[in-house]
Amino acid sequence: MDKFAEIRVPIAHDNPSIRRKENKCVKCGKCKDVCAKKIGVAGYWKYDSEDIVCINCGQCANACPVDSIVEQDDSALLLEAINDQNKKVVIMTSPAVRVSLGEMFDMPAGEFIAGKMVASLKKLGADYVFDVTFGADMTIMEEASELIERIKNNGVLPQFTSCCPAWVKFVETFYPEYIPNLSSCRSPISMQASIIKSYFAKKENIDPKNLFVVALTPCVAKKFEIKRSELADLYGKNTDLIVTVREMGKLLKKQHINFKTIKESNFDSAFPTGSGSGVIFGASGGVMEAAVRTAYYLTTGENSPANLLNFKKLRGFTDVKIANVTLLDRNLKLCVVFGTARAREILSRLKSRKIDMLEVMACPNGCVGGGGQPKHFNNDSAVVKRADGLFTQDEKMTIKSSYENSILKTIYDEFLIAPLSDKAKKYLHTNYTNRKSDKIKK
Repeated sequence: MDKFAEIRVPIAHDNPSIRRKENKCVKCGKCKDVCAKKIGVAGYWKYDSEDIVCINCGQCANACPVDSIVEQDDSALLLEAINDQNKKVVIMTSPAVRVSLGEMFDMPAGEFIAGKMVASLKKLGADYVFDVTFGADMTIMEEASELIERIKNNGVLPQFTSCCPAWVKFVETFYPEYIPNLSSCRSPISMQASIIKSYFAKKENIDPKNLFVVALTPCVAKKFEIKRSELADLYGKNTDLIVTVREMGKLLKKQHINFKTIKESNFDSAFPTGSGSGVIFGASGGVMEAAVRTAYYLTTGENSPANLLNFKKLRGFTDVKIANVTLLDRNLKLCVVFGTARAREILSRLKSRKIDMLEVMACPNGCVGGGGQPKHFNNDSAVVKRADGLFTQDEKMTIKSSYENSILKTIYDEFLIAPLSDKAKKYLHTNYTNRKSDKIKK
């Protein structure tokens, strides 16, 4: 039992996401403050043993001013895989990384550094570097189709997004009665890893057991997510390792890779950059906007109008955003939230206030404010600039919506058949676990 539990968040010794360097802790209480006020976990469970409740978001690490709380560093395992001649190392990069990794090398927050990122990962030793915006496009094809199916068949509404593993665990732990509301879609990383170890492995004639799939991500909760038994396949974990932006920045420096001067490279062609919808996944409101763009097309057969390609009511550094859209002759109410403490307030009023779709990200402004991002104490401008960088890139892209992704269309034609097909459900969907116990306060 942590004798300082009244002051700070307790951390289990086997927490896969974070750890505490005890000799650095100054008992300032900032970790517990963010966990209680922004995340809504501290104070909502009864602490009486080492059986500790944590949703693995890592915001306590971002709040710690002395680096006492840090992510579990798995970079050595990445180097080990790179140096294993029997392994083909795949690194796939999340949308928000391309506007934050440069900060580890004194570049401005929000600067778009995808080309340098890819080149650095290749120089590090990756055999393939893929873009998770492709996995985000897959997620949207499935999630938008799922929303339409729920609406048409009087299914459970609102549909909750499921790409944030901390939010998913929050629901499983504190609100398991809402598990049916969670989209059954895996996160983009998990979807893409599954396709890499099946479709891609077969196309390239690679034994899936020899593929080592790594996700470079802002999210420390992914370190928990990849251990979920629900995501295991014939080869064990579909994603073998999670490395955060902070971990990768330190590793590139240690390997003497000059990020600022390196010549830019492109993602490998099997899973290149997806649509603008995939890019904006990294910012609060981006998942909802991406889903609306594709749902509009799937229900009308027409491309999204300009107002849905720049859905201003879903954007911005506001922790709760409300908007409406007409689909299937229905006026759908959309709600976007960041911070699971704020999500508590929405869930408490859910039965009395109608919502059709709810996007929640645990971290401030979404993945751009993830628990593994470069730190900026008491300064929200960095996460705002990162989000702006993603939306600016979306504006520059010709392909705006997930259904326009031609390589994704080929994968559906050759392998998945169609969104929500039995095969798509096998490789791209999941189920959830009721984690509530008598420790959870009513």
